[in-house]
Amino acid sequence: MYIDSYSSRGFMVNGNRVLGPCALLPQSVVQWNVGSHWDITEESFSLFWLLEPRIEIVVVGTGDRTERLQPQVLQALRQRGIAVEVQDTPNACATFNFLCHEGRVTGAALIPPPRGTALPSLERAAE
Repeated sequence: MYIDSYSSRGFMVNGNRVLGPCALLPQSVVQWNVGSHWDITEESFSLFWLLEPRIEIVVVGTGDRTERLQPQVLQALRQRGIAVEVQDTPNACATFNFLCHEGRVTGAALIPPPRGTALPSLERAAE
């Protein structure tokens, strides 16, 4: 998985347009039924702990600002052995790409930010 770009309407993942909030899994992309960080619940993340191989880390993009998630949501993920990184969506996209490039079993839960842009590729960033 690789996030090519993001916009206020969604994401471009592996060259495919994904509208609205989405969950990225090692082998697939699905719509994520949240409107804002206030809508994020334990149930919102249930997909991430049902998968095999187990997701090591979930990167959460909360829009144009880093927002706090409910403590019980974070605790539910950690109790299942899944690390959580909460960031604004632009940084979450870059972090997801980096972790995937490292070969980590990574998931992402992303809410589009109001403004969008292309992400620098890892190859260009390394130069």
